[in-house]
Amino acid sequence: MKIQELRDKTPVEEIVVKVTEVKEPNETRVGFVQQVTVEDETGNAVLTLWNDQIDSYKPGDVVKITKGWCKEYKGDKQISSGKYGTLEKVEGEA
Repeated sequence: MKIQELRDKTPVEEIVVKVTEVKEPNETRVGFVQQVTVEDETGNAVLTLWNDQIDSYKPGDVVKITKGWCKEYKGDKQISSGKYGTLEKVEGEA
C-alpha cells in the first residue's frame, strides 16, 4: 500500500514509510501523543505515536505499519497502529 491509496476511516494492511520530521510529544487526557511526518514516493502523511511508541523514531528511519488505521484530520492523512497493529523499524527505502 502507498500513501496516495490511504482513505479516511479505513484499515491499513501494510505500508512502509520514511520518517521526515518528528515533533515534540504532547500530553492528552488519555496519555502522551507524538506526531511524526512520514513519506513515500506518492506523498506524505502523519504517523501518530502513543505512549510507549513515543521517541522510537528519528528522521531517516524507515517504518513498517502492519494492520494499522488511517483517518483524516484537518485535511491530513493520519496513520496509527491502532489497537491491534504493529510498528517496526525496517531496513531499506520507503
